[in-house]
Amino acid sequence: MSLRNRLATALLLAPLLAPSAALAEEAGGWRERLDWPPALELSHVLVQTSLYTDHFSPDPEHTNNQRLIGVELHNPDLWFTGAARFKNSFNQDSIYLYVGRELPMWESGDTRIRAKLSAGALHGYRGEYRDKIPFNRYEIAPAILPTLGVSWKRLEADLIVFGAAGLMMSAGVRF
Repeated sequence: MSLRNRLATALLLAPLLAPSAALAEEAGGWRERLDWPPALELSHVLVQTSLYTDHFSPDPEHTNNQRLIGVELHNPDLWFTGAARFKNSFNQDSIYLYVGRELPMWESGDTRIRAKLSAGALHGYRGEYRDKIPFNRYEIAPAILPTLGVSWKRLEADLIVFGAAGLMMSAGVRF
């Protein structure tokens, strides 16, 4: 993907990750649910897998088949925690352990559009690929992933941007 396309993607995602007060109120008043600490109550579980990956700067060593399997535990206050196992860009087994927050943007009937932001620890970039991600001195690096998604009934689909490296589409089912 060219620099122009990356900038366009960033500009499109930036406003979507900060919903306006009107949309937030329309989506059920998520600001009212910002109490801390979050409730230790399970609302639903999301099981997801990767469907498509694209690297912004393709490299012959990159793989676009991440074989991701992830599980997220969500509470009624829109907080979540999760774990994902996947093959990284260099076909190494990797894991991402994280916490995050869901931000509703629009809802109509059974369809919802929302943003998510997760932060956690990423492990798996080893050997000659250790320096391919920042702050990976001990093969565990911090990661922050913005997501834009849609859900319909129990099905969810997400577009995940992983830094300046690329994006991934995933899909899952809520239980």
